Amino acid sequence: MATGHTGVLRRLTERLTRSTDDLEAAEMQRESAEVGVVPIDAVRLRERATVSGEIRSVTLRPRDDVPALDVEVWDGTGTLHLVWLGRRRIAGIDPGVKLRATGRVSRHRNLTTIFNPAYEIIGRTGAAHE
Repeated sequence: MATGHTGVLRRLTERLTRSTDDLEAAEMQRESAEVGVVPIDAVRLRERATVSGEIRSVTLRPRDDVPALDVEVWDGTGTLHLVWLGRRRIAGIDPGVKLRATGRVSRHRNLTTIFNPAYEIIGRTGAAHE
């Protein structure tokens, strides 16, 4: 069998046997690469980074003096937390929404975090975007 045919057959077999999670992760990584952002697993502490991914969870962390909205973002390579201090809710920030965020990367409670990031909502999971 020719080498070209073997490569096509191998890629087709891999695609058919990969889990849905693997396929979704590969798609998220491809989309992040297209918009030119840093993969979450490659961000560096104390440096500014722009990341893109899907919101996996939104949690309100009530505090005595200042509430904090904690959003977990996943891009297929890892997760990152975006924390807005003093916010209880942000319109459009919901699970399943894709966004791009920029800010200084830190570690907080052993989680990779960006506090008060600038952000742009890109779309919803499964929806076409420009």
